[in-house]
Amino acid sequence: MNRNDIELFSCSSEHATESSSQAVSAQALGLEVRLLRTLLKAAGNPPILVGLWDGRQVCPVSTPLAGMQIHDRAALFKLLLQPDLQFGELYSAGRLSVEGDLVDFLEVVQQALPDFAKRSAWMKRLSQLYMLRPNTLARARENIHHHYDIGNAFYQLWLDEQMVYTCAYFQTPTATLEAAQIAKLDHVCRKLQLQPDEEVVEAGCGWGALALHMARQFGVRVKAYNISTEQLAFARQRAQTEGLTGQVEFIEGDYREISGDFDAFVSVGMLEHVGLKHYHELGQVIDRCLRPHGRGLIHTIGRNRPLPMNAWIEKRIFPGGYPPSLGEMKAIFEPSRFSVLDVENLRLHYAKTLEHWLARFEQVADQVKQMYDADFVRAWRFYLAGSLTTFRIGELQLFQVVFNRFNNNDIPWTREFLYR
Repeated sequence: MNRNDIELFSCSSEHATESSSQAVSAQALGLEVRLLRTLLKAAGNPPILVGLWDGRQVCPVSTPLAGMQIHDRAALFKLLLQPDLQFGELYSAGRLSVEGDLVDFLEVVQQALPDFAKRSAWMKRLSQLYMLRPNTLARARENIHHHYDIGNAFYQLWLDEQMVYTCAYFQTPTATLEAAQIAKLDHVCRKLQLQPDEEVVEAGCGWGALALHMARQFGVRVKAYNISTEQLAFARQRAQTEGLTGQVEFIEGDYREISGDFDAFVSVGMLEHVGLKHYHELGQVIDRCLRPHGRGLIHTIGRNRPLPMNAWIEKRIFPGGYPPSLGEMKAIFEPSRFSVLDVENLRLHYAKTLEHWLARFEQVADQVKQMYDADFVRAWRFYLAGSLTTFRIGELQLFQVVFNRFNNNDIPWTREFLYR
């Protein structure tokens, strides 16, 4: 083989390699589009336009109602492997973005999602893995610190003046958040039929608004338990400022550490953190501390049927969290023969509450970014917007359940007393 032959052979090899690379590249590009179409099909083919990092676009319908952008190839593959977890992860990291209003986008997508029962066995298994972890006392403390001890200053930026971080009660749709939260506190107290000088125990008291309201407005004495150090510090300061330390005692302790006898038991926004495996244990605590004429109220996010928690919310926002169905809540009441007296669903009130929280959060987003970072802002925006969407479309509920001992006949004849 002479020199010319060698040069010709070398040139031909280069062209062959270049052609082969182009073919492989074209196959990869086609594969990405096919995988994206598969992902959209698994999501129920929502009417959204999805753009890729290189300008290609995929849409399962002719007229999309919303749009999103995937900014790198690795993000697409992460989304394919575990969409429930990775959508939130990628959005928070800025590797996936939404065109237009986030709430509108999430509502379009969630409305299209197939029923959980129709998901693949792989997706079901991934969604259910976290439920294998019991909420031991040590883990419960870790979970609460993860969410509630990130700084009171953060929550003060966008909650109401009393720092109530649970569903409000809007007596009219145009009520302010402040008025609706006070109305919720009153609503709970009226349901419990509190009388002056009674003794009340509260499990999971947040920043203390309900305990202080019960003491101030209804003249009761309250022992309020919490395992969030930040919340307890705030609540104790408020009690001292308002001169209520003689009526309200804020105790650093888990619900399992409640001791004493009480006329009423109340829990607002705590059951979500208990875990299914511990419902019977919670019922035993209530049975142990409630007097013969006692009554109780549990206010909790819930579902119409048992379903796993969203994987991203469970990992990043509420580790150990679980919203129960009414059927699952029976494990609290039935073993101790408690009678359920009243169940009210305030789902749309929680959607309205979240509208206010999200709007307030957006107003202070720049301050939050300075306190933490851009990823933190996107994560909380996604959490608030996603929660608002799930309450709007009925995937989440808000139950208030009133109960007493089975042989206690001292109960209202009608519900008239609630609305006087």
